[in-house]
Amino acid sequence: MIRAVLFDAAGTLIETVEPVGETYSRYARRYGLAISAWRLGDAFQRVFEAAPPPVFPGLGAAARTTKERAWWRERVHETFRAADSAQRPRDFDALFADLWHHFSGAGAWRLRPGAHETLVRLREAGIQTGVVSNFDGRLPGILEGLGLLPLLDTVILPADAGAAKPDPRIFSAALERLRVRAGETVFVGDHAEQDLAGARSVGLQAVDATA
Repeated sequence: MIRAVLFDAAGTLIETVEPVGETYSRYARRYGLAISAWRLGDAFQRVFEAAPPPVFPGLGAAARTTKERAWWRERVHETFRAADSAQRPRDFDALFADLWHHFSGAGAWRLRPGAHETLVRLREAGIQTGVVSNFDGRLPGILEGLGLLPLLDTVILPADAGAAKPDPRIFSAALERLRVRAGETVFVGDHAEQDLAGARSVGLQAVDATA
């Protein structure tokens, strides 16, 4: 019997309105950079996959935000350097601030097809729902802006668990929060290692959101 369904966020419930490379390229032009969206998108993907997870446990909200923002600043800097090391923006801090603000708002994101309807049906069936994501502390505000937060019983981030997917601890934190067992819980995600393999490592039933 299934008592809870957990979801990944970006790529499963929500997605960016436009490809990340296009957003980076558009904002970069304001600061004197001419780098194609394709090159920036490719660089971002490589940088993001190679980066250490943004895990900052035991901090208050303000300190955590500072750490997470610094983590993202380094990723953005690495992305532009990987895309074209010969170009430098007129004001990198201002460019980063624009990108941070852009992706902090619900306007940069949209619901994946069927996301809202699925959560509504699960709630109507009496099944608990939640998100387990490696996103930073901006995620709850984004989910609220997109109308999903009221349909979720919990949102678990790396700072809550002291670990990031695929570490079993972040999945276990969600199970503890909902007071359900792994065998009666499903996890839906789009990443083979972080989502599906991570969920199965603690006994969750894993469903590929891209299938």
